[in-house]
Amino acid sequence: MTLGYLAACWLWPFVACRRCSGTGKRRALIGRAFGICHRCDGTGRQLRPGRRALNYLRTVRANDRNRTGGTR
Repeated sequence: MTLGYLAACWLWPFVACRRCSGTGKRRALIGRAFGICHRCDGTGRQLRPGRRALNYLRTVRANDRNRTGGTR
């Protein structure tokens, strides 16, 4: 199951934004006005949490390699 989620994070890194349901727009509190969704910046997509973790680990590993001056 974990391997399947990691594969999904690699193949499909984005999911529909939960706040705007993937539309990129949010209803105003009063009236019929619309505005852009601030959670996804109007794109309607968000990075999966697992993909965010993979990107973080990749960055940490790259910084470690740069600091030590070589590969393993």
